[in-house]
Amino acid sequence: MMNNLMEGKAGLVTAAGSGIGRASAIAFAKAGAKVMVSDINEEAGNETVRMIQDLGGVSAFFKCDVSDEEQVKALIDETVSKYGKLDFAHNNAGTSLQQGRIGDADSEAWDKTLKITLYGTFYCIKHEVNAMVKNGGGAIVNTASGTGVEGVPNMAAYVASKHGIVGLTKSIGLEYGKEGIRINAIAPGSTLTPAIENWSKMAPEQYNAVLKAIPTGEIATPEDQGNAAMFLCSDLAKQINGVILPVDGGFVAGKLQQ
Repeated sequence: MMNNLMEGKAGLVTAAGSGIGRASAIAFAKAGAKVMVSDINEEAGNETVRMIQDLGGVSAFFKCDVSDEEQVKALIDETVSKYGKLDFAHNNAGTSLQQGRIGDADSEAWDKTLKITLYGTFYCIKHEVNAMVKNGGGAIVNTASGTGVEGVPNMAAYVASKHGIVGLTKSIGLEYGKEGIRINAIAPGSTLTPAIENWSKMAPEQYNAVLKAIPTGEIATPEDQGNAAMFLCSDLAKQINGVILPVDGGFVAGKLQQ
């Protein structure tokens, strides 16, 4: 279904080659926006562009490793060069490279997780706000996580990076509001990406336990996350700033009595 919530706007989505990023890029395009698709995987990113073009949308691909600030700056410069401005951005790239207790943590994996997930988001925001100031404002959405709102055992690096994104989002919401820039974050819960679908087949008991803990009784889809990101960047959300929006069926609202 097409709508015109983002008509005349242009922006970018990182890690848009699959999952939440792809669904977000498609949601923005369906709402009338021109979308720069970015990913480290060229083939996957170009596939998202083709999907958008097949829907009649306007999109292009730019390869970017968000852990490299120069590449991030180049992505934003290219988006402005191609579309004339930067109205919105969805900073979605992140990774979790290790599971296990902190005493057994590999410091290199810790560094890389924070470099991609937290530093990558910081680099994106830094260069996005500078581009947006030049065209009188804009809206940014970061991908935080339920693990940015609650602690989770055996995932310390990922949890720390997502908590960092929550803090970044709130702080920058205070810094740039007067310049017409809003920044918010979605906090996805379990989402039916290909990895989760595989897990549901490999470990059905664990999957069903997660499903049982979600108040709505449903696991979110990537489209649910993408639609939330698009809404937060639209003018419908013009008074929403510095907010962390859980998109998780109510999971972090409290615990169901089993």
